[in-house]
Parts: sequence; structure tokens; C-alpha cells
Amino acid sequence: MARKKITATTDNSEWKSPKKRKSRKPMTDEQKEAASERLAKAREAKLKKNPDYGQTNIHESLRDLHEDHPLNPNKVKKWIKVQQDCAKSERAAVRYKVKGSISSLANHEGYIRNMKSYLRNGDWIDMFYGEQQQNKIRNKCIALAYYWYGPNQGQPKRDVGIFYPDMGCTYTQEMLEEENEYERTGNTITKERDKGPVVRKRRQKSKAS
Repeated sequence: MARKKITATTDNSEWKSPKKRKSRKPMTDEQKEAASERLAKAREAKLKKNPDYGQTNIHESLRDLHEDHPLNPNKVKKWIKVQQDCAKSERAAVRYKVKGSISSLANHEGYIRNMKSYLRNGDWIDMFYGEQQQNKIRNKCIALAYYWYGPNQGQPKRDVGIFYPDMGCTYTQEMLEEENEYERTGNTITKERDKGPVVRKRRQKSKAS
């Protein structure tokens, strides 16, 4: 069976190739400073007209944070840009099958997601913070839990690395070891005191009559 010949019905006679745009010349240092000043003035003018300018994607609880706050939104935005550059370089490493690049890329992408979620919701859910995740988040206990049975009944439960307001400090591994040692030695002394001295009696054989 012969193939049916397809004829084009569109007219492309007036089509012209797009003009090639010339590459921009690199800006000098003076031009960069002038451009940054103009941009700052434009932002100030927009901020006067609209107080919520640049704050639409930031949670209300984060808008009044002090500049020195470790999780200030402006700092977090800079961290996001740094992590995006790191993720970009790691994607290239994944293409070249560099060892450990896949896990490193997942780490950067997860950190970026958590920071963006923080800006939207106001809750920091990552265990680390900083430009390179160099700082560790401290957890704070807001409601104590207690043992309801056993030898520690009525005593508060504590985990290492948690800040407890009733103690005024972070519960450390040394504190846990001291408490365990105290409980172990205390229970031993109590048991020996309750039992009293151990007296061994030799069983005498009855003599046959």
C-alpha cells in the first residue's frame, strides 16, 4: 500500500529568525555600587507604600524578630541561597557518580525544605541551623512527664540534651550517670540494711541412736 503524501498548509514565508542579543558588558565596581543604592532606595519607597512588602511569604511570628536572633528570616534566606548553590554542585557530582554525592545532595535539599517551611509556618523542625548546619538546636521541655510505677514512681523523666526550666540547665550525660550511680549504690545499701548481717549455719547431721 502506497503511503499518502502529506502536504503542509501553513505559510512560513514571512518567518524571520530572532535577533541575537548581545551579551552585556560586566559592570564595574562603581556601577555595582550605584545599582545597589538605586535598588535600596526603590525598596524603601515600596516599603513606605506597603508595610508588608517582602513579608508576604514570612509567618507573622517571624516578622518582628530582632536582627541578632539566630533564626532571623533574613539570615535564613541567605542560608537558603548558599544551600541551593551547594545542591547545584552536588547534582553535578551525582552525574559524575562521585561517592557520597547522593546522600550529600539529599541532605542539602532536605535542609532547604525545612528552612522554607520555617519561613511559611514559623516552626523550625531541623535539628541543626546555620549557613552550613554547623550549629545544633537545643530542645526545651515545656511539660514534665513522671514515672507512674516502679522504684522511681513520682520522679520526673529526663532525657540527655534537653533543657529543663525547673533545673535551669541542660540535662547532660554526666548527670544521668550520677543519678544511676546514686540509685544503684542507694538500693544496695538499703537492701543490705533491711536484710541485716548474713549468718551461715552449718547443717548438723543427726547421729543414729
